[in-house]
Amino acid sequence: MYTSFFGLGEKPFAITPDPRYLFMSERHAEALAHLLYGINEAGGFIQLTGEVGTGKTTVVRSLLERMPGHADVAVILNPQLTPVEFVLTICEELGIFMRDEDASSIKDLVDLLNKRLLEAHAKGRRVVVIVDEAQNLTPETLEQVRLLTNLETASQKLLQIILIGQPELREVLARVELRQLAQRITGRYHLDPLSRAETAAYVTHRLKVAGSASGDVFSTTALREVHRLSNGIPRIINVVCDRALLGAFTQEQHRIGPSLVRDAAGEVYGRSFSPPWTKLLIGASAAVAVVGLALGIWQLWPSSASGEDTVASLEPQPQVVPMPVEIAPVATAPEPAPPSAQDIDALLKDQPGRTTTEAAFAQLFALWGAQFDASKGRPCNQAQQQGLECVYQQGSWGQLRTLNRPAILTLIDDAGNAHQLVIAGLDSEAARVRLPDTTRDISISSLSRLWYGDYLILWRPQVATPRALSAGMQGAGVRWLRESLNTAHGRAKDGSSSDYYDEDLVRMVEEFQRQHRLNVDGIAGVQTQIVLDTLINSANAPLLVAQAQDAPGAS
Repeated sequence: MYTSFFGLGEKPFAITPDPRYLFMSERHAEALAHLLYGINEAGGFIQLTGEVGTGKTTVVRSLLERMPGHADVAVILNPQLTPVEFVLTICEELGIFMRDEDASSIKDLVDLLNKRLLEAHAKGRRVVVIVDEAQNLTPETLEQVRLLTNLETASQKLLQIILIGQPELREVLARVELRQLAQRITGRYHLDPLSRAETAAYVTHRLKVAGSASGDVFSTTALREVHRLSNGIPRIINVVCDRALLGAFTQEQHRIGPSLVRDAAGEVYGRSFSPPWTKLLIGASAAVAVVGLALGIWQLWPSSASGEDTVASLEPQPQVVPMPVEIAPVATAPEPAPPSAQDIDALLKDQPGRTTTEAAFAQLFALWGAQFDASKGRPCNQAQQQGLECVYQQGSWGQLRTLNRPAILTLIDDAGNAHQLVIAGLDSEAARVRLPDTTRDISISSLSRLWYGDYLILWRPQVATPRALSAGMQGAGVRWLRESLNTAHGRAKDGSSSDYYDEDLVRMVEEFQRQHRLNVDGIAGVQTQIVLDTLINSANAPLLVAQAQDAPGAS
């Protein structure tokens, strides 16, 4: 109805999922990274929770699209099943052949499933079960789910189960009778609503996908109202914006302001909404009334209780005329300046041909004071010759902040083209992108739409041979690890650090990993060494996020 009026090819805020409208905020990208990590590295359970409409289904769809090639997946969308029906559904999803008599026996079904899991393990494949709306699982079915994780070899769980649900799922798993299951959850992530900046980017993104030339149909104040009234929940954002577009069309307004958004939200929620400054006005009026009342009481109250003053008060006194109180008008908060961060689409359009792999490595090497020559072979080999190591991983913005090193991000644009960009700085809303002849601040929300978690960083190892350090090892690397942990925690050096990886050092490493949200295993792998080296930063290496000057162990 309103699409042609706004120059759109289709309705941009339909609530039905459409892959073309996928918007990966930082929170969604981090949730996806947690799930992918769990599938590749962990065993047992992974838990993802979020309020209704926050995009859990979007994350699941993205996960299925990026599922590793060595994984077999069973998806259960309706978990209101008996234990037998639950295991039967898994077997059917995995294509396990069974006889009719097997379908009614939980033992036969589990035996068939175990056989399939062992075959998959022998071929190097992983089997993943994704349970949506998991808060609806009955206690009996949850107990059966727990028992399925007992299917294992001597060294590895054979089944990875991902539980996705509303916040009530956390309450369900907190029950005393389910504590055995809760103890097997190796990863938890709660999907928060969008921030104000992400809400604005989300609305603009959907408008552009639908055909809007500029994407600025909503004013800045209108976008603030959209976030305030939707609490950043994507599903509610869609409904409110759709109603606002319809309202603007009926009033023949090509630009949507905050009042139209409030009217639209009123239709959605079934009640009226006032501007945000109304509360400030009411509060100011109440304050003025209190001041007036206090002045009146002060004028009537005797200044002293002494007898002399009491006699004087009986004598005629000149009338005191109160000075008029001048009440300043209530000033509304000034509208914040628009964010200076640029959209990634604009950057890619302005800088054609400058987002190549060679250009990115040249910029990353320069940040480390190293030299890169595209004609001299593989970049990582050149890095090794200069005392640096390449680390290629898949993760999230949170992991980049933890490692705190400049990184090359791989972006995939809407046309499927790959771009390599160096992220040289990072704050809460923007990333500093370094190109051959310019540096730009790009909004994280727009980067997240094109970034699927692939990144590469450089670091300078402090041990002769960079490798994982673990219990029982001995040497200079272990001594460096112990001394660095002591430095990070502000402990003085005693000059007699042991070079043996004992139980005490294992506990120190586990404590450090727990503090910095690393995999807690007591093994100082590459990630643990990088984070530790970053905190100390004895070599003055380039950092992604500036550290506090007075706390070497601050995280």
